[in-house]
Formats: sequence, C-alpha cells, structure tokens
Amino acid sequence: MAEDILAQVEKTASWLKKKARGCRPVTAIIAGSGLGKALPRLEDAFSIPYKDIPGFPVTTVAGHAGELVFGRMGGADVVMMRGRFHYYEGHKLSFIAFPIRVLASLGVKNLLLTAAVGSLKPSIKPGDFVLLEDHINLMGSNPLMGNHHEAFGAMFPDMNDPYDPALRAEALRLAKSLKVRAFSGVYTAVTGPSYETPTEVRMYRTLGGDVVGMSVVPETIAARQLKLRVAGVCWISNFASGISRTVLTHEEVLELGDKVSVKMRGLLEGMLRSKALKK
Repeated sequence: MAEDILAQVEKTASWLKKKARGCRPVTAIIAGSGLGKALPRLEDAFSIPYKDIPGFPVTTVAGHAGELVFGRMGGADVVMMRGRFHYYEGHKLSFIAFPIRVLASLGVKNLLLTAAVGSLKPSIKPGDFVLLEDHINLMGSNPLMGNHHEAFGAMFPDMNDPYDPALRAEALRLAKSLKVRAFSGVYTAVTGPSYETPTEVRMYRTLGGDVVGMSVVPETIAARQLKLRVAGVCWISNFASGISRTVLTHEEVLELGDKVSVKMRGLLEGMLRSKALKK
C-alpha cells in the first residue's frame, strides 16, 4: 500500500512539474472556506484545475474553487491550493496527506494553512484571527496510519512544535499592523460535517481548545512528518453552539469570509515577503 501511495505521489508531482512552467515553489498556501478572495496576488500567476491533475479529486465544498495556482511573490515561487479535501467528504483520512506529500515533492518547505473555524470562547469573536500554537486531534484517526514509507519521514514523527513559533510570531505582528484582533490558540479537530452540540463545545473548551474545525490537523500531521514548517492562520466565522443563539449556516461563513478577505490577503502577502519564511 505504501509503495502504491509513493508511486502516485511521484506520478502527480512529475506531471505538475511539467505543467508548472519552471515554477519551483518553496511555500504553499491552502485556502479554507470563504477565503478564495483573500489569496495573495501573485506575479505571473496561472492555475491548473484539480480535475486535470492525476490523483486529485474535485472538491465538493461550496467556496472551494478546486485549483492549484502557481506564481511568485517576495522573490520566491509559491503554489496555492484553492480548496482542500476533507474527511467528511468521504475521503480516507490517509488521503488528506496526499496533496501535502505532492507539495513536498515539488520542493515546498513552508506550509501556510488557512481555515474558517468556530470560536469556543466568548472573548474570541467572529472576524478575529487565531494563529495556531497547538491542536487536539479528536477525529478518531490519524492520516499516517497504515501508509508509512521512509520517503515520507519517520513513522513516529515528533509533534512538540506542530506550528512554527517564528512563523506564528510574524503572523501576529502582521495582524497587529493590519489592525486585526488576533490571538494564539489551540485548534480542536473534529470530523464534521455537522456542527457541534453545546455539550461537545463545553467539553472541547475544558480540554483546552480555543477554536474548533474540520480540517487543518491532518494536513499539519502529514506536513510535520515531512519536516515542513507550518503556520496555521484561522479566522473566526462564528461562535460554536451554545455560545451564540444564532443558527449556523455555511452561507453565513462565506459572507463573513468576504468581509475579512482583504485583511487576510494582507497578512498572507506579508508572510510571503517576510524574512521568517526564508530561514
């Protein structure tokens, strides 16, 4: 199985290298819900739809464009995933590691993960940013199970610092300069696609979570196995159940995403130009 996965990763990466017009990205960005308009304005940008890429399925989530965008910023090549794959779409959790491994095969060393999340605390409000310092995996599985190959890294990768401290500090500095309320926090990962119950929300908060979401963590685990530097940049789309009486809809997430897009774009462009990514 692991040999088959490696062969598919190499096949997809080889195909992309031929289509990438000489672009050799060192930094990748994965865009979450409602953030399509927040992506950096890359120089010499061009896109490749997921449907054309060997091994890439089409994303099924509204607000996810489903394409790779290549370009350049800050004197370095960049690739962006406009749309991610989720466990709740029916993919095996091990598959969530696949695009991360492809990105690493393209030469990516830095991974900037963005996501819409629910706040577990009244003090962290919709429109705020949370820069991840740690996470709690409550998905009931791990993307590295049953598919280890030495080409992907250690079978038991260290997770002492899943989110790079220097990248987090730079993101917090940029958020302050953009006049965005931003916090360091812990991501609680659940499977979805249903939102959480009030009792679940109280449990997650008791465990130490600050925000809750349905992505990010499997990508981070796969990236850290490959020794990529990871920054998690989340925006609060809503209060989790029990904190607010408002009924949650995906359409509301997308609407608020449009409002925070300008500041998120400024933060990501600042990150791409910063010295923190060039260490």
